[in-house]
This record gives sequence, C-alpha cells and structure tokens, in this order.
Amino acid sequence: MTLPQHSNLSTDKLGSVFSSTSATYKFYWFIAILELFVKQGKERMVIWEIIAEMIGHAWYPIHYFHLSFGRADSLEKQIREIREFTQIPIDRNRDELVTELLNHPDQRKIKRLMRVFTLNVPFRFLSPWISTNRMDERECAKRSERFENGCLYSLSMENDEWIITINPDWRDYLRNNFNMLKDFAYWNLARFVQAKNPNVPDIINKLIKPIERRALTKQREFWNRVIKHEGGMYCIYTDKLLQADDYDLDHFIPWSFVVHDQIWNLLPSDSSINSSKSNKLPDLEEYLPKLAIEHQKAVKVIYGQNPNNRLLEEYCTIIDRPYDLIGLSADDLESVFRKTFSPLYQIASNMSFEKWTFEKK
Repeated sequence: MTLPQHSNLSTDKLGSVFSSTSATYKFYWFIAILELFVKQGKERMVIWEIIAEMIGHAWYPIHYFHLSFGRADSLEKQIREIREFTQIPIDRNRDELVTELLNHPDQRKIKRLMRVFTLNVPFRFLSPWISTNRMDERECAKRSERFENGCLYSLSMENDEWIITINPDWRDYLRNNFNMLKDFAYWNLARFVQAKNPNVPDIINKLIKPIERRALTKQREFWNRVIKHEGGMYCIYTDKLLQADDYDLDHFIPWSFVVHDQIWNLLPSDSSINSSKSNKLPDLEEYLPKLAIEHQKAVKVIYGQNPNNRLLEEYCTIIDRPYDLIGLSADDLESVFRKTFSPLYQIASNMSFEKWTFEKK
C-alpha cells in the first residue's frame, strides 16, 4: 500500500517515516495528528493532546485484545502503567478516555508517565526532513519553524509546552486524503504488530475497537433447534438445564482472541457465568470434553434436519467432513477438538488471557 502522491509535497519523506520502525509510536503519533487536525480541526496542538490521543488509539488493542507491541516498545509499557495507576476500565470509549487523561486529578503523575513521548517522538518523526546530530531538540524545533524541506509540522515552545503546528502546505492534502492516510498508517501498523504476534489471528481487526459486535441470530437459531430436539441441554460449566432462548451464547475461547463467531467455538451457557467468565479461558481439561460432546449432538441433530445448513460448513475448520463427527468415539472426538483448541488456548494463555473455572457454591 502506498501513500497518495502530490507533486508539490514531500510525500516520499512521509512514507519513509514508516519504512524502518522498531516501535509503534510513529504510527500512533501520525494517526493521532490526523484525528486531531481533520476530525477536530486543530491546526495547532499541544503535545499532551497528541500523546493522550495516541494512548486512546492503542488502549483497546493492548488491554482488550492483549496484543504485544514488542519488549522494546515504551508505548505499551506506559499504557499498562497508566491503566494500573488510573484504573480506567479497559473498554472505556476512546473520547472519554482521552478526556479523562487530560483532566485527571493527578495530572503531574500522568504527565510523568507520558513524558517519554515528549522527549523523542515529535523530533524523530521529522527526521526524514530534518536530520540533526543526536536529534538535538532545540535545533530540530528551530529548523522546523521554517518548515525546512517542506516538513509536515513545526515545533515551538510556548509556556513550557511543546506546540505542533501543521504546515499550511500539507493541510489540504491531509484533509482530502484522510481515509487513505489513516488506512496507510494502520496497514503498516498491522504488519508491524503481526510480526510481534506471529501466531495471533486477525491482527487487523484487533487494532480498532469494533463499533458493535454482530448479532448471533443464526447461531442462536442453530442451538435452539438442538435444544428443542433434545428437550434441553445442560450447561457445561454449571450443570444447569438450559431451554431454548433461555441461555447466553458463550465463546469458549474468548472472542477477544479469535475475533470470529464460528459455530464450533460457541455453546449455550448459563447466563449467571457471563460476568465471571467474561474473556477468560475456561479450564481445557475440565470443559473441552463436554464441549466436544455437545457439538457432536448438535451436528447429529442439525444434519438430520437440514444437511445443507451453512453453519455445518464451519466445522470444516476442525474436521474435513462435519458429518464424520457423528460417528466418532468419545476419545477420537476429544482428539479432534483438542487439535484445534489446544494451540489457540496456549497462544491466548501466553498472551496473558486469564484462566477460569466455575466455582460452585
């Protein structure tokens, strides 16, 4: 993916900012500037506004999806420290999160935690346009105020705060190409993060908090048919008898890891366990055999009623022919499911997804 070209702008230098990166800060810095300039109309920005916006964009991938930005990435480290200090919920709306950070009662500590980004990020981002010995801040700022080499923005100090001002020559380009520029930044960010999380599925959809999750209408219809045919089914966690439409549809491996709603990872469960299980990993040894048995029953019921049901095709992820699940022994059935679930479980566990077991009272 390439940047939109412009005959009078140094788009090649903007592209080179992302050509060799060892951390995520350049991607989030650029995304934050785009958002503040294009969406909020700010041509001049206090550096703390940009940094808070960076944290807002990176918050969800780190805390909800448990993505790693790499051991050397200070953005991930500082965001985790800010979360520990502020106790802001991981699913906080981004705009609300940014406002909380900028107006936190202990602003001094917040700025101390975020200070590392004021020392390097604004200046290193300009390095394709302005090269200085050891990236001297004052020299870089002075040269940027002349928009040397057509750099993207200038840096100036006002009331002991660094101010960033967008180069007037770039303003129309940023506005007119906002979506493409943001996509370019996220595309490069996805490549970087995927390299740090090589076994993690669907990285691109874990970089942005989804506006809303898809309704599981067809999946509920699938399980309602099974439950009605069987006269009910027992929750594998609580042993409570479930009836059609009186259950929660649980992602066995958390949705925040798999980021899909395939039927083989879904199972009706007692609604009472929803808040405690949340996005945790159920004990594999205790619950996987039960999950496999319920899916074997389900395939038998649905195949008998409608062998062309499209959700049956999703079992092809774990076995070549879904119909073959019906005749498997308990041991062979568990083995088939374990081949798919064990690697997912281990990777999620390595990413610090918590383990969970239902505690009977």
